[in-house]
Amino acid sequence: MEIRFQTKEESNKRQQEDFLSLPKVERFYSFLRLSERISAFPVKNKIDKNKDNFLIVIKSK
Repeated sequence: MEIRFQTKEESNKRQQEDFLSLPKVERFYSFLRLSERISAFPVKNKIDKNKDNFLIVIKSK
């Protein structure tokens, strides 16, 4: 494990360079893995304000 002291900009630039240095196929698989991990990321539950309400729909002829 390596500890680096760097700014956020330096860190982002290094991550981008590392990602772009991968072969195209590996880049794609890396993107898919990231997408899968993000889908499991905990998010704040959205409160449905209309949850306990009902809706009356009157269709016109």
